[in-house]
This record gives sequence, C-alpha cells and structure tokens, in this order.
Amino acid sequence: MRSPSGLDELIDALRCLPGVGPKSSQRMAFHLLQRDRAGAGRLARALASALETVRHCVGCNNFTEAERCEICSNPDRHQAATLCVVESPADLLMIEQTQAYSGLYYVLMGRLSPLDGVGPEQLALDRLVRRALDGTLREVILATNFTVEGEATAHYLGELLRPRGLKVSRIARGLPVGGELEYTDAGTVAQALIERRNLP
Repeated sequence: MRSPSGLDELIDALRCLPGVGPKSSQRMAFHLLQRDRAGAGRLARALASALETVRHCVGCNNFTEAERCEICSNPDRHQAATLCVVESPADLLMIEQTQAYSGLYYVLMGRLSPLDGVGPEQLALDRLVRRALDGTLREVILATNFTVEGEATAHYLGELLRPRGLKVSRIARGLPVGGELEYTDAGTVAQALIERRNLP
C-alpha cells in the first residue's frame, strides 16, 4: 500500500535534518501526524516565520532579524579591535557563554571541505577578508574546530590574512579544566605538551 503523497513529502523533507535517515524521518512524521498535530502546526508556523524573518548580519554573518545583530550593534564590543572567526552560530554562542571574549565575530557558516564541495567561494571568504581589512582590527582569532576540516580552514585563513599585516592567532588546545591526565586521551595530552606556556 502506498502512503499519501503529503506524508511521503513530509518524510522526505525531514531527511534534510542532520543525522536523520529514512527510518528516523518516518518515525518523526508519524509522531507529528498521529500524536502531536498541534506541535506539527507550531513547528510549521515557526519554520515559516524563521524563513521569512531571519537573515544574515551584515557585520558578522550570524543569524539575526535586524540588519545588524546585537553583538555587532553594541558599541562596547568594538573597543577590543579583535575578530573571532568561528564555524557556526553554535560555536559563537559557546564562546559568548565563557564571558572571556568581548570582541567581534565572523561566522563562516561552515568549513572548508573539498570532499563535500565546500571551497573558499562557498564560504564567501572574500567577505571575511573585507571585514578583516576594514581598518578597525588588530587581531583575528581563528576559533575553528580541531577537526581535519577545521584545521585546514584555520591554516587557509592564516595564509590568507597574515600577509595583509594582521596579527592572526589560533585558539589553544589542551586539557579540559578539571581534567586529569590519567583519564585524558594521548592526543590531547600530546597537544597540551606542544602548546605549553611559560608561567608568569
């Protein structure tokens, strides 16, 4: 027996979510239609509203409903003259939660990944370069993830920005706060040794 076409379309649409395969999307669709039609309506309205109102900030490329996001609109943030480059809005939120950084951001909305067809053009790195060279910045902090793609992205950006007279730094790797050597993987311990620093 064939499913109704609307159901097939919903199941197929749900597969666009990360980590959702055919079985998961089918389970979600059945749940929404069978047990939570009100939730499905709320989801549909919220998604339609977000698609209509959410756009990219002209300053940092993060999601916002205004032309400039709250961070880029905050005059106090401009005093640091630093720009922290992250892969995603979630990474920006994580750095904000630390309350250890008060400069500006640029969100790549991805990372270089030639195997997935993501190159400099797809990340619009020319926009990042224009932002970095606008005359207000002294340092660019590369806070991409420590994955193969994140490292490649940081290396590429360093090679792109350093020759233009900017100080370019990379966030450090090492042991987590409260971590014990005995329970830490060898790669993390090795990196902590390589990136050791002098005591003040």
